[in-house]
Amino acid sequence: MPTVALHTLGCKVNFYDTEGIWQTFQHAGYTQVPFEERADVYVVNTCTVTNTGDRKSRQMIRRAVRTNPDATVVVTGCYAQVAPREVAAIAGVDLVVGNDRKSQIVSLVEAARSEQHPYADTEETVLPSAPQVGNILRTRTFEEMDVPWFEERTRANLKIQDGCNNFCTFCIIPYARGLVRSRKPENIVAQATKLAKAGYREIVLTGIHTGGYGADLDGYRLAHLLRALEDIPELYRVRISSIEASEVDEELVDVLASSTKVCNHLHIPLQAGHDAVLKRMNRHYTVAEFAQTLSHLRQALPELAVTSDVIVGFPGETDEQFEDTIHFIDEQQFSQLHVFPYSPRKGTAAARYTDQVAAGVKEERVQRLLALSEQLTLRYAKKFVGRTLEVIPEEPLAVSDASKNGGTLARSSAADEPVWLVGHADNYLKVSFSLPRGTSAPDWVGEVCTVRLTEAGSDLQTGTATGRVTSSDDQSDAAREEGRYA
Repeated sequence: MPTVALHTLGCKVNFYDTEGIWQTFQHAGYTQVPFEERADVYVVNTCTVTNTGDRKSRQMIRRAVRTNPDATVVVTGCYAQVAPREVAAIAGVDLVVGNDRKSQIVSLVEAARSEQHPYADTEETVLPSAPQVGNILRTRTFEEMDVPWFEERTRANLKIQDGCNNFCTFCIIPYARGLVRSRKPENIVAQATKLAKAGYREIVLTGIHTGGYGADLDGYRLAHLLRALEDIPELYRVRISSIEASEVDEELVDVLASSTKVCNHLHIPLQAGHDAVLKRMNRHYTVAEFAQTLSHLRQALPELAVTSDVIVGFPGETDEQFEDTIHFIDEQQFSQLHVFPYSPRKGTAAARYTDQVAAGVKEERVQRLLALSEQLTLRYAKKFVGRTLEVIPEEPLAVSDASKNGGTLARSSAADEPVWLVGHADNYLKVSFSLPRGTSAPDWVGEVCTVRLTEAGSDLQTGTATGRVTSSDDQSDAAREEGRYA
């Protein structure tokens, strides 16, 4: 039986795509082995969001070639899409496959293995028999890859769209992923049903521009999809991975306010808290409009957790503009920040700007925002001390996690000590909690648990399990197998 090893770099969408690729190999009779072991086929799903992503992708490709020089090495993903000739020139690469052709990888691999020749670096960067990388900006249909099961995951990602229409000046992704292509609603509902039947209590709706879902459909948008998912009886919790402020309209707010399944958490990228910087980034909102969106949301959902992305040190960002960003973020009471120093990406407009910010300045700004993020998380978490949250535990509490709150959560490994797990609440707070004595961790991981919060932290919250809302006993083995293999 032939073997395949897969490695993924980058975002949740890439991880979803890799799962889809694995499904196609599995159906073709392949066995998966760890990437570090010898395999007949290696698939590297690459990232190109930064120059560092390119470098790490090249490292993993070369590692595969070293592990088994006789293997068929396939490179796909965003780096393969934007630089196919560069990837093809790496010694040992046999196939370079574009982002809209991942579902064809198995048939392309079989053809390459039968032809017994390396990747042909022709003018079109294609194999003689079939094109591998086309113009992704011309692609108009969503490439279906059903993923009814995720290996070693307690939450399931569900890809609902691909591509982005925004063309921010710092971002290469539209050129790597193409324009917005939405998945058919009926296919999303069908896969969500499979995942719920397979025992996944939370499904994360993901995409390159998740909030842009439906931009290419006739009047059907994210709000309509959420209503359809609400009607799946087996589905317990739905999380939106990300949405732009400009995409939060009245209808979506109404759906969020009335839903019993959509998480009380939205990730809304800000990127900068100053209009001049936003305009230079080609972001499609002003600071005032962003604030108005948050106000509207919080009127409907007073305890909504809002997390965000921020880029610091964008070309031309002055000290005064950064101070405005700090003030705006503090004022708007985000619950957590993902902070990134601006990194020039070859091929983007911003990389050509001459007023780049010094590395030392960017690092100082990153540290200030990370400190502010900790304050915001602690401030938000304190509201819930003494209250009961619904948490889906993902894994045992590690010593590294326990030490993040000053070591107060460190537990001994003595046999009489309670078992501690960690997972995320509906509002995205990361919660560690002790189980009732005499209970087994595997019976709780992946299930919806009620946890009374006893201590707030700047990163990790502490609580005690009071019960389980769901249980693996809720579904028969037949139902779980139907969900996994349907």
